[in-house]
Amino acid sequence: MLLHIVARGRIGRGPEAELVERYLKRISWPTKISELPESGGKLPPPAEQSVTILLDEKGEQLGSLAFAAKLEQWRDAGKREARFMIGGADGFNDSDRANADLFIAFGKATWPHLMARAMLAEQLWRATSILANHPYHREG
Repeated sequence: MLLHIVARGRIGRGPEAELVERYLKRISWPTKISELPESGGKLPPPAEQSVTILLDEKGEQLGSLAFAAKLEQWRDAGKREARFMIGGADGFNDSDRANADLFIAFGKATWPHLMARAMLAEQLWRATSILANHPYHREG
């Protein structure tokens, strides 16, 4: 299953970009990042059998094991792509929200999109390592 991060705004070449790249390189699943302008721009068409996840401060707060279980559930159900959407400063429009399968949050705080992208990349690495029985994640 393709893990596809679709984010508003450009990350550039700063430390946040290096952190995102560091985590995505570790993931054995296929990954992709698509950047959109702050407003407008066309989303790449979703793959057939895809799931769309919006990062939103009001979304469900999943622990790492529950997040890994979601990825496993989608993969085992034959989903070909999990699209993780990171909005711009004004969040998501009604159309984006209507097309979402799940809303998730990294706590109640609002995070800058560069930090959200790095946090998502780390959680994707953590989730896939949990599913591969890699010792990276520790409970307790």
